[in-house]
Amino acid sequence: MTNDNTARRAEYVNEVLPILYPDPWRRDGSGAPGDDTAVRMIAVPNIRRPRLLVPANSPKVAAAALARYARPPSRLARLKRDAAVLALRTGMSRLLLRDRITVTTTDPDADSLSGYLSGVLDTPLHISVHIGPARANRKPVVQLLTEHGQTIAFAKIGVNPLTQRLVAEETEALQRLAKAELVKVTVPGVRHAGVWREHQVLVQQALPIWTDRVAVAPGRLAEAMREIATLEGVHNRRLDESDYLATLRDRIDALDDTADARELRAAAVELLDAAAGERVTFGAWHGDWTPWNMAMLADTCLVWDWERFCLEAPVGFDALHYRLQHDIVIARRDPSAAVDHCINKAGALLAPFFPANPAPAPARLARLTALLYLIDLATRYLTDRQAEAGARLGALGTWLLPVLVRRVAAFATPDADVVGPTSPEGN
Repeated sequence: MTNDNTARRAEYVNEVLPILYPDPWRRDGSGAPGDDTAVRMIAVPNIRRPRLLVPANSPKVAAAALARYARPPSRLARLKRDAAVLALRTGMSRLLLRDRITVTTTDPDADSLSGYLSGVLDTPLHISVHIGPARANRKPVVQLLTEHGQTIAFAKIGVNPLTQRLVAEETEALQRLAKAELVKVTVPGVRHAGVWREHQVLVQQALPIWTDRVAVAPGRLAEAMREIATLEGVHNRRLDESDYLATLRDRIDALDDTADARELRAAAVELLDAAAGERVTFGAWHGDWTPWNMAMLADTCLVWDWERFCLEAPVGFDALHYRLQHDIVIARRDPSAAVDHCINKAGALLAPFFPANPAPAPARLARLTALLYLIDLATRYLTDRQAEAGARLGALGTWLLPVLVRRVAAFATPDADVVGPTSPEGN
């Protein structure tokens, strides 16, 4: 799976370059040193395992792009990143970062994304291209830098029906959030939204993610999530009378007739039959609040990637999603065990969203909310066709669905054991 993902990243370079530099641009290995129409990029760390394409014509800009690209999780990774940044700054990148990509054109007025963005932002720009892992919602994400190496914005470009919709929905979400009087959370401002060559384009303000960054405090994180959950108020009603359930049913009914979809439908029917009369509190949720989509500062919580934002979902979905993604990606827990653990810890995770109640949240409500979240997540994966796109966890039958089916059956059976065998309460 790791080898396959590496190959898909390398292949993606061939997909993204014609989008950013369309005809009459051509990718080749030529281009005279003084040719102003040639765009040269460095593949970091190399063309076989690309993570980033940085400008080759400006060492200062290239180094700034790499330094701002990501926060390495380990000391060794940070040392490698810092060594690469130093090599770029000193002009010694040929020793560590040898692979170059060149796109050229014979037309000095040829259109390109960088030219378009320089025009709409009214400043000369360099772009650095992020090469993400294979997934259905992968889209070109470019870092916009000035000639002095300052990152001023990030742009997302929709390239197919799914990503076009997500870029448009993130634009709408950020515009809505800009009008909210948020105290605990800071979101990117919209610098530009428009259409370029039939592609939806969203340019977002660059947040100061490395300035005064502090460790994530669970209490502050819960407060930030609660601020989003209550953004436009909350309401408590029977599950079977909620707009959320009606929308979820429609999404599930629209799934293709695959083995995973049939298994998910059966689990959803069993849960919703057992919990139809349960009262659930509904509010907003970010939709993809993960450790890598946020940064905690001394006075605020920066949060980005709002393309899955939704105003109607059971309160607490963000906390459950954060825990599941943290356990799988950061803690490297077995994905099936992480699903069990998420359900088992739901009471503690949801308690901050109901401060009037004694912690933890009532056990049955907590388990129901966790199971609804997992059904919602599975529906998203199947709707987006993540497995077909090669996403690492796209095959739900290998991790999520077996646990979901077992835990739904336990929820629907009075006095059933609700603690998963692979992830006991308290871990």
